Amino acid sequence: MKITDVRVRKVFRDGKMRGLASITIDDVFVVHDIKIIEGDNGLFIAMPSRKSKDGEYRDIAHPINSDTRNIIQERVLEAYNTADEDTEIE
Repeated sequence: MKITDVRVRKVFRDGKMRGLASITIDDVFVVHDIKIIEGDNGLFIAMPSRKSKDGEYRDIAHPINSDTRNIIQERVLEAYNTADEDTEIE
């Protein structure tokens, strides 16, 4: 698997969410709405999710193993840290 594109939109508002990202995998598959969150130990990503009938949030798309999750997180946070200010969302 190769992440061939990462697009980041920074968020400037109250709360812990710092941005949203979309990744393209192998130039053929896109995952939108990856959240960039400020946690107690720094930034991390949260995969796209939706609220189920029982009130729990469940990931819509997610990596199967921690190595893949780490690859995605590294690429998204790298793009976030180098993103221009004009990628912001109010």
